[in-house]
Amino acid sequence: MGDAVANQSAGPGRAASPVDRLAEDVAEVVRAEARAVRGQLADAARPAGLGVAMLAAAGGCLVLSAGAASATVLRMLEAFLPRRLAAAGLTAGYLTAAALLARIGLDQLRAAGGSSARLADEVRDAVSATAGRVVPAGSHAARDALGR
Repeated sequence: MGDAVANQSAGPGRAASPVDRLAEDVAEVVRAEARAVRGQLADAARPAGLGVAMLAAAGGCLVLSAGAASATVLRMLEAFLPRRLAAAGLTAGYLTAAALLARIGLDQLRAAGGSSARLADEVRDAVSATAGRVVPAGSHAARDALGR
């Protein structure tokens, strides 16, 4: 029976050489192993995909809870400050915290050296350019609002 299979794979009228049979056997083993690995990866990816989805949902809940906490803090500030001053104070606190965290993050990138340092410099330049445009516009808008 092995000769009949070998003769069929070699084509009509031609006997398959032992090298051809070995190559076909090795190719079939490799294909079978590739199918098995593909199945194992698919089985492993399903729970990982669910885990990633759960982490994304947790991140969404975190953002919502930060918003709720911010609203709570604002309501507490409004209890003893005028509404606009409470909102401005909370905004200033967030901006200060953001600036401090950004400074620390950029310092860490710069300390890492290489492409991280270049990235830190590019981010610093972009922030400086943006702040140079936003701060004057914001102060002008604030003067207009207070002047009314």
